[in-house]
Amino acid sequence: MTAPADETPKQDRPAGQISQSDIIEADAGFPKDAGERVESPEEKHERERHERERRAEEAAPMNAPTVYQIIANDGIEEMERPLKSLWWSGIAAGFGITISLYMMGALRVSLGDTPGAATLEKFGYCFGFLIVVLGRLQLFTENTITPVLPVLRNRSAAAFKCIGRLWLVVLVANLIGTFLAVAFPYFLPLASDEQNKAMLEISNHFAHRAPIDTFFTAIPAGFLVAAMVWMMPSSKGFEALTIILMTFAIAVADTSHVVVGSAEIWNAMLYGEIGFFGGILQIALAGAGNIIGGSCLFAVLAYAQVSEEI
Repeated sequence: MTAPADETPKQDRPAGQISQSDIIEADAGFPKDAGERVESPEEKHERERHERERRAEEAAPMNAPTVYQIIANDGIEEMERPLKSLWWSGIAAGFGITISLYMMGALRVSLGDTPGAATLEKFGYCFGFLIVVLGRLQLFTENTITPVLPVLRNRSAAAFKCIGRLWLVVLVANLIGTFLAVAFPYFLPLASDEQNKAMLEISNHFAHRAPIDTFFTAIPAGFLVAAMVWMMPSSKGFEALTIILMTFAIAVADTSHVVVGSAEIWNAMLYGEIGFFGGILQIALAGAGNIIGGSCLFAVLAYAQVSEEI
């Protein structure tokens, strides 16, 4: 087939020469021999609309059923982990969470009589939680919601057995971890005398709290920890800030947290400030209150709001 009379074949043109057909092809938006269809104005409008919708979905806050599914998946994964993995992660969490007590003691010494020192030292409480939560370590109070959400959906004997196994292993491991963490500075010169004294003062506040106060103040602590876990999937890029704000609230409200409290109990016990059975009672009451606040209140309410959508 020959080229039109008014057009020289492309292969016979001098270099750099542009023909009328080249201009027409450029105006059409594609070369004739590309075989591609021109996008109509309606199609372009529809494509741009879908792109705007996609961007809006990416920018929109995560909805509650999605948050539920993310946390429930984490809970299922935790319940399926080997006991050995849960155990050592729980021990590490006990060590990590005890940093809260260390940092509060260090801040109390550093701030001295600075105005607002009693409030500012509470920021030390956040450090242990930053280590444990961002480090993905097994903390008992986090597990008052994470494995509970899938169990609420699948209420079977096997599911309750799994969550009981998880709670028992993690709690015992946390308690052993906190004991070892406070025993080191008691037997070894890991902190100054001033810091040890400050930590003992902080410990005595919880150790000598009335048992009924320990129980009831543990309920909001459990609720706040569960709320923090629920907020984490929506806090991408701001996880540390979420942890700091929620745990600072736990500290400044003077609530009772079973794992941090166990570090304080062991510390007071080593110095002879509280007896063994009295200390165990405080830990048990704090744990019970945390379970009520985290599992019976927040987790149940969180599940109820999405139960018809999942």
